[in-house]
Amino acid sequence: MTLSVRQPPYVIPSYSLTGDLLAYRACGLQYRYHNRGSLPPSTPVQLWFGEFIHGVMEEAYLRWNQNRQSFPWYWNPDIRAIEIHIDRRLRARGLYAPPNLFDRAGTNQLIASQRAEASINIWGPHLFPLIADAEVWLKGIRPMLKPPSGKPRADYYEIQGVVDVIGSVQLANAPSGNLILHYLHNNPQIQREMSKLTGTTYEIIIDYKGMRRPNLTTQEWQDYERQILTYAWLRSQQPRTSPVIAGILLFLNELVPSREDIKELYREVKSSSPTTDIVPIGPDLQALCSWQDGSPTNLSQPLREQRSIRIIPIAPSSLQASLQNFDSVVEGIEDSVIRESSGGGIINCWQANPARRRCTACDFKTFCLQSKQPGPPTAP
Repeated sequence: MTLSVRQPPYVIPSYSLTGDLLAYRACGLQYRYHNRGSLPPSTPVQLWFGEFIHGVMEEAYLRWNQNRQSFPWYWNPDIRAIEIHIDRRLRARGLYAPPNLFDRAGTNQLIASQRAEASINIWGPHLFPLIADAEVWLKGIRPMLKPPSGKPRADYYEIQGVVDVIGSVQLANAPSGNLILHYLHNNPQIQREMSKLTGTTYEIIIDYKGMRRPNLTTQEWQDYERQILTYAWLRSQQPRTSPVIAGILLFLNELVPSREDIKELYREVKSSSPTTDIVPIGPDLQALCSWQDGSPTNLSQPLREQRSIRIIPIAPSSLQASLQNFDSVVEGIEDSVIRESSGGGIINCWQANPARRRCTACDFKTFCLQSKQPGPPTAP
């Protein structure tokens, strides 16, 4: 009697937009250890603040949606209770606030709390009335490109992501005086897309970023745009949804910039050709040039608002270019997986992408041959 052999399961690899694709683009070697090796970072400063500000904005919206409390909200008692609630949630997951960023005792409003308060009071009045849904999971299937090193694990891969906010706007009932809609309606490309609408409702995708506005020359500037475009494509795959005409990135650190943020802005403005798209002028430029370390920033609120929001029009051509880019990123990850499983070493199979700011906080800089950490390598 011949026994049949059970075929191995056919598994479609699943890739997260932020956890896999953007992380691999940032540094392939760091991605290998953190994401595929399940080695958490020892000092997750960016991770903690990103989770913190996302949680604060989501909880603030839920409370506003229940009682429609008018703005502004005050740190005590309105916002402080939300911060403590989110901090406890993060601590239960093993994420602790780095020193000098968040004061659990509430005796001193440190920069994390200042940014949370500014985010709620500056963008909350305009953002919350537009929200149709929050924390929306999106999934889609894409064909897998063949990696150079061999046959891929599957013919398709799953791409997934979580949209922070999906806003729904009815053309006839759009709220007047809304700052977000003001930015949208003043964008010529978005106006052209709106003129093509056949229905009366459109959607916008909004993503919070717990960071400063990226430099125009950085990889992040393009990657975050592609992230929003991919979100828009995933949303379009869902049935009975209105067309997405724009994406919005909110760089919430710009509302309360740190001294390092101010130094970086000064370097971007004073370079031979400015490397930021929102350049201070008039009194803001004078305040930036005369700023001294340790003194208040004194940048105007309109400038901080402009630097914290980035509008991304959604057009079919840009959607396809974004999807093709992420197909190539998945191809690179699959190629590294194949080469490592064939006996290649981790360092040889996964490409590092050294950058001084990233390498300084990286746990693997002591043995990474391409690390750009300041000073000579130290023992782990």
